[in-house]
Amino acid sequence: MYQIISDESDFIVIDKYAGVHFHSQDGSAGVVAQLEADLGIKLFAVHRLDTPTSGLLILAKNPLAARRFTEMFTEHKVQKYYLAIAQGKPKKKQGWVIGDMAKARRSMFKLLRSTENPAVTQFFSHSIVEGLRLYLLKPHSGKTHQLRVALASIGVPILGDKLYGVNSAEHDRCYLHAYCLDFSYQGKAFHYLCMPTQGNIFEMQAVQQQLTQQWSHPELLSWAAR
Repeated sequence: MYQIISDESDFIVIDKYAGVHFHSQDGSAGVVAQLEADLGIKLFAVHRLDTPTSGLLILAKNPLAARRFTEMFTEHKVQKYYLAIAQGKPKKKQGWVIGDMAKARRSMFKLLRSTENPAVTQFFSHSIVEGLRLYLLKPHSGKTHQLRVALASIGVPILGDKLYGVNSAEHDRCYLHAYCLDFSYQGKAFHYLCMPTQGNIFEMQAVQQQLTQQWSHPELLSWAAR
């Protein structure tokens, strides 16, 4: 269900596994409730990951820390980077996906042409095999399903995404992973990087080479504001 990455005095960082619910549902404990039961402490959610998404997740250990982290996420002081794999080729290898988001059918969201309160996503991509590309994604806003909608809107839905993808049953997971967190808390800098551990395609040599040789420090890439 999860692996503990770091256990700090005010917060804990875990690697949530793909397919694990964030909140308890369907009569089974979500990752937060399970972690609370395993550690015997109360935890406070400060951000979340969708059920199909794996990777880094912060949980605060007390209300004061929760309030501080919530403010940091709201003010975009926690830098987040994700990995995704998609089929096809976008018009540009790197760029921006910007637009307002609105609810659509079946709990889905859609990207609009308007930009009154837009979802802003920056991406880099790299070909791993013919027809498949690895994406490094940075959300500059915090909208529900933002990254999944962003790639679907440019014609390259994430592999295995049952909501926004196609032929999702052919893949062993949804290939979206919370890869890196970078922030400062109480005057101390924290940097976490978590390689994906689930998924046959994430395990491919071409993916591993790109991550270790080129994208091992995503915070140092050119993420300048648009």
